[in-house]
This record gives sequence, structure tokens and C-alpha cells, in this order.
Amino acid sequence: MKMGRGAGRALPLAMALLLALHLHATPASAAPKSYLVIFDGPPPSPTGLAAALGGTVDLIYSFGGINGLGIQIDSLLVPVLKLLSGVVAVIEDKLYAVQTTRSWEFLGLQNSNGEAHDVWKNVGKFGEGVIIANVDTGVSPISASFRDDGTLPKPANWIGGCQPGYSGCNNKLIGARVFNEGIKAMSEQNGEQVNQTEVNSPWDYEGHGTHTLSTAGGGFVPNVGALGHGTGTAKGGSPRAHVASYKACFKEGCSGLDILRAILTAVEDGVHVLSLSVGSPASDYATDTIAIGTAYAVTQLVVVVAAGGNDGPAAGSISNVAPWMLTVGASTMDRTFPADVVIGTKTITGQSLSGSTDQPCAMISGEKANAAGQSAANSSLCVPGSLDPAKVRGKIVVCTRGSNGRVAKGEVVKDAGGVGMVLCNAAASGDDVSADPHIIPAAHCSYSQCIDIFNYLQSDPSPMGAIKTRDAELGVKPSPVMAAFSSRGPNTITPQILKPDIIAPGVNVIAAYSQEVSPTGLASDSRRVAYMVESGTSMSCPHVAGIAGLLRAKYPKWNPNMVYSAIMTTANRGGNDGVGIRDETGNAATPFSYGSGHVNPVRALDPGLVYDTTTHDYLNFICSLRPTNTQGLLPVSLPLPLDILWTLLIRVFHGTDSNPFQCSKGANRPEDLNYPSISVPCLPSSGSFTVKRRVRNVGGGAASYTVSITQPAGVTVIVDPSTVSFDGKSPDEEKHFKVTFQVYDPVKAANYVFGGIEWSDGKHHVWSPIVATTKCG
Repeated sequence: MKMGRGAGRALPLAMALLLALHLHATPASAAPKSYLVIFDGPPPSPTGLAAALGGTVDLIYSFGGINGLGIQIDSLLVPVLKLLSGVVAVIEDKLYAVQTTRSWEFLGLQNSNGEAHDVWKNVGKFGEGVIIANVDTGVSPISASFRDDGTLPKPANWIGGCQPGYSGCNNKLIGARVFNEGIKAMSEQNGEQVNQTEVNSPWDYEGHGTHTLSTAGGGFVPNVGALGHGTGTAKGGSPRAHVASYKACFKEGCSGLDILRAILTAVEDGVHVLSLSVGSPASDYATDTIAIGTAYAVTQLVVVVAAGGNDGPAAGSISNVAPWMLTVGASTMDRTFPADVVIGTKTITGQSLSGSTDQPCAMISGEKANAAGQSAANSSLCVPGSLDPAKVRGKIVVCTRGSNGRVAKGEVVKDAGGVGMVLCNAAASGDDVSADPHIIPAAHCSYSQCIDIFNYLQSDPSPMGAIKTRDAELGVKPSPVMAAFSSRGPNTITPQILKPDIIAPGVNVIAAYSQEVSPTGLASDSRRVAYMVESGTSMSCPHVAGIAGLLRAKYPKWNPNMVYSAIMTTANRGGNDGVGIRDETGNAATPFSYGSGHVNPVRALDPGLVYDTTTHDYLNFICSLRPTNTQGLLPVSLPLPLDILWTLLIRVFHGTDSNPFQCSKGANRPEDLNYPSISVPCLPSSGSFTVKRRVRNVGGGAASYTVSITQPAGVTVIVDPSTVSFDGKSPDEEKHFKVTFQVYDPVKAANYVFGGIEWSDGKHHVWSPIVATTKCG
């Protein structure tokens, strides 16, 4: 059946008229742009497409798995292209951005002596036999984390490999490819030059890709740290897994077409787990090449783990929100890198990876060190050119976070003659501090700590201070704590799907690094390191990808959604101080920050029950987004018509299914997707609203689970039945249940309220968070 947007509607006369008008009106200087074009069948040749359009078509990529082409055309041809029969969607390319020695002990996979937990070594098999890949900035093959120790067998069913002329692949690092046609086309369109060495090589010239890939699947490397701090044994979550790198990100950013081609190639090559530490602000699934590519990947049984973004703590800032990917937020672990700021008789402890000042020095706030013609607002932020060398020389400068990068502020201070820096959070960043490799002695301090520092500067006419850095401190409480930068829910595209799904360590993570770049990324920094500290959801994402590798090793027949469910429903919701997870201000965090909770790999390897979201479930979810079926259930407006979204995603999910599919009769509702969490916006203030779920017993043998409910404020939740029993005779046995919501206090329920349900057989505890509100927008 033809499902293209223009099928049967583009009358020849209208087409001829539009084309004639276009050819008459097109100026010679019309700008070419790059687009992804999805067809409802095999795409035409570029020559045939050019003939139909009456203009030049430059092929960038062919996307056979999803009947797509990446092309560069005159932007004025797009209206004609959209009307061609068989064209489902035309999506303009856009730039995306890229978003450890202690982590695995903190996550419970090894003890304080560094010995591996039996679950990690023998049950999860260290991820042996699993292939984990990332789409990122490339990989440094000389890193010890990707060394072939001679004990890994060649991977089974692997058809990928290394880019021709690229040396460094082995039985550990089994693939390294580069995808650059999209970024080259975009740079040409913008009149920009790209670094040919970087853009044409799978080698990592940014450090990001090496860091993330080694976090997910790097091997054991003893006695490493970051600039002498945090020394221990580096390893990934699946240290015996094979790893592969698909480079689609560069200094300029990441083209959506390059990302899509990398994802589809990884699927074709035989990857089992795909780690995506890349993203952009959330957009309609039909305009998001990551959502499109990962939809196809999931149909091919590839687990997809994606970073939730670094735009927190603003509400609704979460990205990579499609339900077929596991979206990860970032939190702290119980390790800090202390840097003491000694002022008078008081010592204030921040964090840093820098050196120390040799002796006490005069101090000055950036606000009072402004150069001529520069505002105090600029100099307080220590932006380039804002500091007066006559005021700064020989002093420690106190700079406020914001505007330019944290390490870049230290460079500004150094260039002005300063000898040290205290970096102070503004109120919005709260207690969220990072250990950075500053080029001068420096300490990053929290907002509350900096109040004392600023008071001291104002009260003492000749303020003096010193910065003294120390080695890593372990066992810090409370942890985990939400990272301020970690993007937050609600999901602005489909709020019926709670995002993020999970959180993991993403602050001050030590992992492998590329020696093609300095640890700060500053041109003036000549240092080179093999391992480095990085922070971001880019770092939390590969932690979860590594854990997904353990699950694939133990349960090779599980589909991706069973893996997602096992990770989500077994998560921790408390810190190491016995209190619930906090946000960066010290207040209680909510599921909009942490989703289902903080990942617990030991429990995830034995989840008891899983929510198995099938391709059929996803198809019905997409059906629920059609205009004829929403009936106001989707409380957001999407940038593209819903019929395009439906047609496109039905095509991707249904492309390899030989069985005819039609949307189920009756109402399809996004809330009824068999997802491990429950999000219900637009609750009626009176009456009731019911969602459906089902669970599968994977604990082995007969079992009976009873539900307990944490009630949201202002809402009564009822689960029916309250007990589900399995006879254990079939591994596919599932039990259905309903969750009914009744609002008893509309005032409380007008804001988002939180609760959850937990199924337990006495051994397993299967948690699903609940988010609900009567608001519809």
C-alpha cells in the first residue's frame, strides 16, 4: 500500500505548473542544502530524481534499510520534492553535539580491594562475546584500553572492520570507520573549511569518543589516573567485550546524515549494543535522524543507549526521548578530587585536577578586576579581554561560572598575569562542581561555599589566599547526587513517556583519552595524557551501555526492550546516606531528574520480571499519534503533521515485518505502551483513567508477585490484579494488569505528582515510577 505523503495527490498539471514556476523563479545563487528523503519503497536513482525535479541532485548517502537517500539540492526544489509520488518525508540535515577507575566499585561490581563481584565476572562474563559500538568522535587505537591481550576470540557474525589504511584494529577494537559526507556538505554550504586530516580519519582528535568507548567496553588497565589523581585500574562495564567506533562527530559538530549512516552501518555490521553520547534539543521523531535510525536498530535487536543531554536543570530539557532508546541522565559518584581554598583561618574545599599555589597570594574578585572599557559583569565571568593585568598580576582571581568554559577562564586569568583561580558557581549551579585539568592552580567551589569567599573578599582590605590540591577522596556522602547539567523531564514530545529512564555516574569520570588533544582542549595547553576526567551525560551513557553488554552476554536471546526493563526496574532510588536521591541544590530529586533511579548492575542481571515492549507495541504507539486517534490525548503540538510522523515511523518499524499491520481498532493511547515506567498527563479531575501493562517472568520457575503502591499526592492508584502468579512452564508467560488513577485533590494533582508501583516475590523488587498531572499542556 502506498503511504507516501504525495501518493495519489500530485496531479501532473499541478506538478508541471509548480515546476515551471520554480524554474522561472530560481535565482542562480540559490543555496544548496542537505536533506534526508524517505520513500515508501526503494528510492529512485539520483539521476531519476534530478530529472523529476529539474535540478541537480548530489548524492551524499543511500540508506537502504529505511528506503532513504541523503542528498544535497537547491533549497528551492524542496516544495517540488515533497509533492513527488512516493516521498514520505523530507528532513533538513542539522548539527548534533556530543554531549573509569572508581565507577564500577561504586556501582557494586567490585569490592573495596578491587576484586570483581561474582555477578560481574561469572554471570555477566565481563561482557565477553558482546560487540559494543559508539557513534562519536572516533577512537585512539594506541590506548591501552583497546589492547588485544591475546585471550579474546574473533567475534562471531561480525562483518565490520577498519577503514582502509587505518591500523590499530585487533580482536578487542574490531572496527573503526568514519562518516563525513554530511559534515563536509554542510561546511561547504556554510563557506567553512574543515580539517582534512581530522575529517577523513577514524582517529579521535577530540578525546570524547575514546573516553566514551573505553567507559563502555575498555579492557583492564592497571595503575592509571588523571594527571596523577585517582590512580587505579581503568576498565569498562563490559571489559571483555569487543568494541567498534563509528566516527560521525567532529570539531564542527555531528551531521544528522552522518549519524544516521553510522547507526545503520553499525546495525549491518553486527553490533549488539550501541552507545550514543550525542544529541540535540528534543524534536519530533519524524525530524530526528537519531530517532529514525535507532527505531530501525531496535527492529534488528540492537540495544540503544543514549545520553539525555547537558541542558539541565531546566524543566523539559531532556533529549533523545523516543521510547525505543534507553535515555540516561548523569549523577555523581562517591569520589571527589579535593582542592582547598585557604582564606584567613578558614579552609573551603572545592574540586580540581590542577597543581597548588606555592605560597599564599593576594586575592581579587573578577568583578573588581575589570579592564578599561569592560563591564564588571564581564570581568566577574572572566571572559577574554575583560581583566586588567595591572589589577590581576600575581593574584588569585575569583571568577563566576557562566558564559565561557571553566578551564578557559583559567587561561584568561593566566594571560592577564594571575597565578590562580577560584571558580564560583552561580545560584543556578548550586553544589554541582567539577574537577577540571586547569592550566593554573584552581579550585571549583559551590554557590554556598562561595558566599563565604565573597564575604571574605569584601570584609578584608588585603585579602590573601592559597590553593592546595589533594588526591582523590572516596566514600563521599551523599552520593549519588544529580548533576546540575543533567537534562530534566518532562518529555516535551510525548509526555506519556517518562524521560530520562535511568541515571548513572557522569561526573568526574576517568577513562581513556586521545593524545591528539590536550586535556583542556585549549590551544595553549601542550600537555598530553592517556587517561582523563570528563563529565556529562556523555559519560553516564556508556556506563549503562557497558551494563547492557553484561545483560546481552547473560541473556543473548533477549530483545532490547527486555534489557531496558531489567535496567530500569531494578534501579536504586536512594543514596549512600540512606536518604532519597537529591538534586544539585540538596533538595529531593524527582523522576524527572532520575527516571527510574540510579542504575544497579547486580540487580539488573536478575530482574525477576520484565516489561517486554514488542515491535507491535511500538506500532500501536505510533498509531496513537495519528490525528484521528489522539482525541486530545497528546498535550503537545508537533512541528510536523502527525500523518507524516505516523507514515515515516510505521515504515521504519514495519519495514522488515512480512505480516500486514493495521492500527488496532478502538483507541490507541500513548499511555498504554508497555513501558517500564508510567506517565499520565491530562488526568481527568473527576472519574478515573486506566492504563494497561503486562510483565513477563524471567526469574526462572513458578513465582507469585504482589504489588505495593506508593501513592502520588492527590491521586489514588489502584492496581488490578494486585497479585500475579506464573506457573514457570513457559519462558514466554506474561500477565496483564491495569493501573487506575482517580483524582481526589485536583489542587495537588494540578502540578506533577510522583509515586510508583513495585512487584515483589520476596526476592526480586520490580519498580515502576509514576508521574501524573491533570495539566494537559
